[in-house]
This record gives sequence, C-alpha cells and structure tokens, in this order.
Amino acid sequence: MVQKINLNADIGEGHGAYDIGDDAALLKIIKSANVACGFHAGDPKTMHRLVTESRQLGVSVGAHPGFNDLWGFGRRRIHMEPKDLEYMVAYQIGALKAMACYAGVPVTHVKPHGALNNMAAEDEDLAMAIGRAIKTVDPDLIYVALAGSEMQRAAERLGLPLAREGFADRLYDDNANLASRMLPNTVIKDPAQASAQVVRMVTEGEVVSMSGKTVKVEVDTICVHGDEPTAVHVAGKVREGLEAAGVEIVPLIDMDLPY
Repeated sequence: MVQKINLNADIGEGHGAYDIGDDAALLKIIKSANVACGFHAGDPKTMHRLVTESRQLGVSVGAHPGFNDLWGFGRRRIHMEPKDLEYMVAYQIGALKAMACYAGVPVTHVKPHGALNNMAAEDEDLAMAIGRAIKTVDPDLIYVALAGSEMQRAAERLGLPLAREGFADRLYDDNANLASRMLPNTVIKDPAQASAQVVRMVTEGEVVSMSGKTVKVEVDTICVHGDEPTAVHVAGKVREGLEAAGVEIVPLIDMDLPY
C-alpha cells in the first residue's frame, strides 16, 4: 500500500480580468500547483499572485504549458512539428520560472495541459519534444506524465525525474488513457465517486474503466482540474478519503519518485 501521495491541481487558468475556478480554496487543499503559463490561459499578474500564495501555503509550483489556444482553452488538438512544440513548451517553462523568482520559489515540475497532454500521452515524438524542452531548461524538473503513457516512457529515456499521474475527476478507457471529453459523462463531478476512484487507484494500484474493466495503474500524484465548478469539493473529498485510508498528502518534491 502506498503510504503517501501528491495531490495537484491545474490553476491560474483565468486571463486578465477573468478568473476561472477558486484557486485560493484549492491551494489550501492540494500540495502541488500546476500554473498556466499564458498560452491556453494565464498571464504574468496571475502567475505572480499564485506563486506567491503557493509559497505562503507550502505548495510546490510547476509549469502547466498548453497549446496557444485561448479561445479553445487548450483543449483543441493542434498538430505541430515536434521541434516547434519543444520550443513552445520551453518558452512557457521559462515564463513561469521568471515569475517564480519574484516569490523566491523554485519551479519543481512540468505538467502539460489539455489536448497537449492527451496527444503526448499517445505520440512518442510529442512526448519526447516535451521532455527535451524540460531537460534543456532544467534537467531537475519533474516530468508529470499520465501513468503508462508515452510521456512516462519519454521521461525514462531522457533520464528525467518522473511523477506518474492519475486523475480524480476523469474516467478512463481500457488502455489506461483518459476517456475523451467528447464522450458524455467522462468528467467526474460527484466528490464521493472521485474519492472512491482515487483511493482505489492509490491503495490498490487499479482503476475501473468506462467499460467496467479493471486496469492496473501506478501513480505518484493525483490531479484535480481547477477549472471545474466542482473542483474544490472534489479535491476536499479526495484528500479526506486518502487521509482516512492512511495515506499522507505531501508536496511532489517529497515523494519517492522513480528516476
């Protein structure tokens, strides 16, 4: 049984005068924050505010790069040359590193967003491009990758620190990939359902797919999507369920990660 786990959330996904999600409440529940870097969402002022609040609450900070797609919130698939994608990811990591300097906090990890995450989970070239960007900017950054995906394999090939990620608020397919948002009811909004899925994933190393198949997964970190209206309730219930099961919630840098 896993004795400790990281709980992360995607935050800072508003833009300008507009906020999406209750980041302040989430930061009191999670232990690692994936901060949008200005392409699918986010801006310098928002990044500055959130890295500062994260420091105050002992939450580790990571970059959350996505496609340059404000209108689609980074959830539309954009096909790019791997080298162009590599530079785009490196650019966004650099942006968050710059804002983190104002708060005196390190950037500890990189977790791709939305369609970029889904595409790189299946595409070796894209997964490697993200990994090369991480390694070039800072080889100590943790590559947060969907468990069992091409991103996990890319991190292993490149010798990067790796955190295998599971999801509290998404259903899975039979291949341990996230079920498409294009399908109905693939986003889990019920806090009790999300908590039960996570506790089973963490303590038993398995998840039940949409078809009812039991799929093996090994995870180091659990994600809650901060843009969902139910995010705070889901995150709180997930943390409550894990702690009731005897699992300690820790920052990502305090996990015993595979390298």
